Amino acid sequence: MAQCCIHPSILSADFVNLEAELGKISSADAVHVDVMDNHFVPNLTIGLPVVERIQEISRLPLDAHLMIADPDRWAPAYADAGLNSVTFHVEAASAPVRLARELRKRGAKAGMALKPGTAVEPYLDLLPEMDMLLIMTVEPGFGGQAFLDVTLPKIRRAASAIAGSGLPVAIQVDGGVTEETIQRAAEAGANVFVAGSAVYGAEDPDAAISALRKSAETA
Repeated sequence: MAQCCIHPSILSADFVNLEAELGKISSADAVHVDVMDNHFVPNLTIGLPVVERIQEISRLPLDAHLMIADPDRWAPAYADAGLNSVTFHVEAASAPVRLARELRKRGAKAGMALKPGTAVEPYLDLLPEMDMLLIMTVEPGFGGQAFLDVTLPKIRRAASAIAGSGLPVAIQVDGGVTEETIQRAAEAGANVFVAGSAVYGAEDPDAAISALRKSAETA
Protein backbone atom coordinates (compact mmCIF):
# COMPACT_ATOMS: atom_id res chain seq x y z
CA MET A 1 0.00 0.00 0.00
CA ALA A 2 1.16 3.54 -0.74
CA GLN A 3 1.91 5.84 2.17
CA CYS A 4 -1.02 6.10 4.58
CA CYS A 5 -2.32 9.63 5.16
CA ILE A 6 -4.82 10.70 7.82
CA HIS A 7 -6.87 13.83 7.16
CA PRO A 8 -9.05 14.75 10.16
CA SER A 9 -12.25 16.52 9.20
CA ILE A 10 -12.96 19.73 11.08
CA LEU A 11 -16.66 19.15 10.40
CA SER A 12 -16.57 17.33 13.75
CA ALA A 13 -14.49 20.00 15.49
CA ASP A 14 -15.65 22.87 17.72
CA PHE A 15 -16.22 25.68 15.22
CA VAL A 16 -16.08 28.29 17.97
CA ASN A 17 -12.47 27.30 18.74
CA LEU A 18 -11.10 26.19 15.39
CA GLU A 19 -7.56 27.41 15.99
CA ALA A 20 -7.34 25.40 19.20
CA GLU A 21 -8.94 22.41 17.48
CA LEU A 22 -6.30 22.52 14.74
CA GLY A 23 -3.65 22.38 17.45
CA LYS A 24 -5.00 19.02 18.62
CA ILE A 25 -4.16 17.22 15.36
CA SER A 26 -0.50 18.07 14.85
CA SER A 27 0.34 14.50 13.80
CA ALA A 28 -2.15 14.57 10.91
CA ASP A 29 -1.03 14.77 7.30
CA ALA A 30 -3.57 17.44 6.33
CA VAL A 31 -6.74 19.15 7.52
CA HIS A 32 -9.89 18.09 5.69
CA VAL A 33 -12.30 20.99 5.17
CA ASP A 34 -15.87 20.18 4.15
CA VAL A 35 -17.56 22.95 2.18
CA MET A 36 -21.32 22.42 1.78
CA ASP A 37 -23.67 24.84 0.06
CA ASN A 38 -27.20 23.64 0.93
CA HIS A 39 -27.76 22.97 -2.80
CA PHE A 40 -25.63 20.02 -3.87
CA VAL A 41 -26.08 18.60 -0.37
CA PRO A 42 -28.81 19.43 2.18
CA ASN A 43 -26.46 21.05 4.65
CA LEU A 44 -24.58 24.33 4.97
CA THR A 45 -21.13 24.66 6.51
CA ILE A 46 -18.47 27.22 5.65
CA GLY A 47 -17.41 29.11 2.55
CA LEU A 48 -14.32 30.66 1.03
CA PRO A 49 -13.75 33.52 3.54
CA VAL A 50 -13.59 31.10 6.48
CA VAL A 51 -11.44 28.63 4.55
CA GLU A 52 -9.04 31.44 3.64
CA ARG A 53 -8.68 32.30 7.31
CA ILE A 54 -8.09 28.65 8.25
CA GLN A 55 -5.43 28.51 5.55
CA GLU A 56 -3.70 31.49 7.16
CA ILE A 57 -3.48 29.93 10.63
CA SER A 58 -3.08 26.22 9.89
CA ARG A 59 0.35 24.65 10.23
CA LEU A 60 -0.92 21.70 8.20
CA PRO A 61 -1.89 21.72 4.52
CA LEU A 62 -5.58 22.05 3.75
CA ASP A 63 -7.55 19.47 1.79
CA ALA A 64 -10.89 20.93 0.70
CA HIS A 65 -13.86 18.76 -0.23
CA LEU A 66 -16.32 20.91 -2.14
CA MET A 67 -19.83 19.51 -1.85
CA ILE A 68 -21.22 22.38 -3.89
CA ALA A 69 -23.14 23.07 -7.06
CA ASP A 70 -21.27 24.64 -10.00
CA PRO A 71 -17.72 23.81 -8.87
CA ASP A 72 -16.50 24.89 -12.31
CA ARG A 73 -17.22 28.44 -11.20
CA TRP A 74 -16.29 28.33 -7.52
CA ALA A 75 -13.52 25.76 -7.05
CA PRO A 76 -10.61 27.72 -8.62
CA ALA A 77 -10.84 30.37 -5.90
CA TYR A 78 -9.98 27.71 -3.31
CA ALA A 79 -6.83 26.91 -5.26
CA ASP A 80 -6.04 30.63 -5.36
CA ALA A 81 -6.34 30.68 -1.56
CA GLY A 82 -3.29 28.44 -1.37
CA LEU A 83 -4.92 25.14 -0.44
CA ASN A 84 -2.88 22.02 -1.00
CA SER A 85 -5.71 20.10 -2.64
CA VAL A 86 -9.20 20.88 -3.90
CA THR A 87 -11.70 18.11 -4.56
CA PHE A 88 -14.90 18.62 -6.52
CA HIS A 89 -17.80 16.25 -7.15
CA VAL A 90 -17.90 14.89 -10.67
CA GLU A 91 -21.71 14.76 -10.40
CA ALA A 92 -21.75 18.55 -10.12
CA ALA A 93 -19.01 19.49 -12.58
CA SER A 94 -19.81 20.49 -16.15
CA ALA A 95 -16.25 20.10 -17.45
CA PRO A 96 -14.21 18.04 -14.96
CA VAL A 97 -11.06 17.84 -17.07
CA ARG A 98 -10.98 21.57 -17.66
CA LEU A 99 -11.64 22.20 -13.97
CA ALA A 100 -8.90 19.80 -12.84
CA ARG A 101 -6.42 21.49 -15.16
CA GLU A 102 -7.43 24.90 -13.84
CA LEU A 103 -6.91 23.79 -10.24
CA ARG A 104 -3.48 22.41 -11.06
CA LYS A 105 -2.56 25.55 -12.98
CA ARG A 106 -3.37 27.58 -9.88
CA GLY A 107 -1.13 25.43 -7.68
CA ALA A 108 -3.49 22.96 -6.05
CA LYS A 109 -3.74 19.21 -6.41
CA ALA A 110 -6.95 18.22 -8.16
CA GLY A 111 -9.33 15.71 -6.62
CA MET A 112 -12.44 14.12 -8.08
CA ALA A 113 -15.15 12.86 -5.71
CA LEU A 114 -17.81 10.22 -6.35
CA LYS A 115 -20.95 9.59 -4.32
CA PRO A 116 -21.54 6.00 -3.13
CA GLY A 117 -23.99 5.35 -5.97
CA THR A 118 -21.76 6.77 -8.72
CA ALA A 119 -19.87 4.14 -10.69
CA VAL A 120 -16.14 4.70 -11.09
CA GLU A 121 -15.76 3.09 -14.52
CA PRO A 122 -17.08 6.03 -16.60
CA TYR A 123 -14.43 8.27 -15.05
CA LEU A 124 -11.31 6.10 -15.18
CA ASP A 125 -10.13 7.82 -18.37
CA LEU A 126 -10.06 11.12 -16.44
CA LEU A 127 -7.57 9.90 -13.85
CA PRO A 128 -4.47 11.22 -15.68
CA GLU A 129 -5.88 14.69 -15.00
CA MET A 130 -6.30 14.03 -11.27
CA ASP A 131 -4.07 13.75 -8.23
CA MET A 132 -6.67 12.10 -6.03
CA LEU A 133 -9.88 10.11 -6.34
CA LEU A 134 -12.28 10.50 -3.41
CA ILE A 135 -14.69 7.61 -3.04
CA MET A 136 -17.40 8.59 -0.58
CA THR A 137 -18.13 5.82 1.90
CA VAL A 138 -21.28 7.60 3.12
CA GLU A 139 -23.74 9.88 1.39
CA PRO A 140 -22.21 13.37 1.32
CA GLY A 141 -23.73 16.10 3.45
CA PHE A 142 -23.57 15.00 7.08
CA GLY A 143 -20.97 13.75 9.54
CA GLY A 144 -21.37 10.80 11.88
CA GLN A 145 -22.76 8.32 9.35
CA ALA A 146 -21.91 4.61 9.30
CA PHE A 147 -19.38 3.29 6.77
CA LEU A 148 -20.99 1.74 3.69
CA ASP A 149 -19.29 -1.58 2.92
CA VAL A 150 -21.04 -1.57 -0.45
CA THR A 151 -18.38 0.91 -1.59
CA LEU A 152 -15.48 -1.51 -1.01
CA PRO A 153 -15.73 -3.22 -4.43
CA LYS A 154 -15.60 0.22 -6.06
CA ILE A 155 -12.43 1.04 -4.12
CA ARG A 156 -10.89 -2.25 -5.26
CA ARG A 157 -11.76 -1.60 -8.90
CA ALA A 158 -10.36 1.92 -8.73
CA ALA A 159 -7.18 0.72 -7.02
CA SER A 160 -6.70 -1.99 -9.64
CA ALA A 161 -7.15 0.50 -12.49
CA ILE A 162 -4.73 2.98 -10.93
CA ALA A 163 -2.13 0.28 -10.26
CA GLY A 164 -2.46 -0.96 -13.82
CA SER A 165 -2.01 2.51 -15.24
CA GLY A 166 0.98 3.41 -13.11
CA LEU A 167 -0.57 6.78 -12.33
CA PRO A 168 0.36 8.48 -9.01
CA VAL A 169 -3.29 8.96 -8.05
CA ALA A 170 -4.21 8.66 -4.37
CA ILE A 171 -7.47 7.03 -3.31
CA GLN A 172 -9.20 8.87 -0.50
CA VAL A 173 -12.18 7.59 1.48
CA ASP A 174 -14.49 9.79 3.50
CA GLY A 175 -17.28 8.72 5.82
CA GLY A 176 -17.60 6.39 8.79
CA VAL A 177 -13.84 5.88 9.12
CA THR A 178 -12.94 4.18 12.42
CA GLU A 179 -10.13 1.90 13.61
CA GLU A 180 -12.21 -1.01 12.34
CA THR A 181 -13.45 0.32 9.00
CA ILE A 182 -10.13 1.89 8.05
CA GLN A 183 -8.63 -1.59 7.80
CA ARG A 184 -11.26 -2.70 5.31
CA ALA A 185 -10.80 0.43 3.25
CA ALA A 186 -7.01 0.05 3.29
CA GLU A 187 -7.24 -3.60 2.29
CA ALA A 188 -9.40 -2.52 -0.65
CA GLY A 189 -6.72 -0.08 -1.80
CA ALA A 190 -7.42 3.30 -0.20
CA ASN A 191 -4.46 5.22 1.20
CA VAL A 192 -5.87 8.61 2.29
CA PHE A 193 -8.44 8.53 5.08
CA VAL A 194 -10.77 11.28 6.24
CA ALA A 195 -11.88 10.86 9.84
CA GLY A 196 -14.14 13.25 11.71
CA SER A 197 -15.82 11.96 14.84
CA ALA A 198 -13.22 9.19 15.23
CA VAL A 199 -10.63 11.91 15.80
CA TYR A 200 -12.49 14.84 17.31
CA GLY A 201 -14.77 12.60 19.35
CA ALA A 202 -11.74 11.11 21.09
CA GLU A 203 -10.30 12.39 24.35
CA ASP A 204 -6.89 12.69 22.66
CA PRO A 205 -7.27 13.47 18.95
CA ASP A 206 -3.57 12.99 18.19
CA ALA A 207 -3.62 9.56 19.84
CA ALA A 208 -6.69 8.70 17.78
CA ILE A 209 -4.81 9.67 14.61
CA SER A 210 -1.94 7.37 15.59
CA ALA A 211 -4.36 4.50 16.23
CA LEU A 212 -6.04 5.00 12.86
CA ARG A 213 -2.70 5.12 11.09
CA LYS A 214 -1.55 1.91 12.80
CA SER A 215 -4.77 0.13 11.84
CA ALA A 216 -4.45 1.18 8.19
CA GLU A 217 -0.78 0.28 7.95
CA THR A 218 -1.36 -3.22 9.33
CA ALA A 219 -4.13 -3.96 6.83
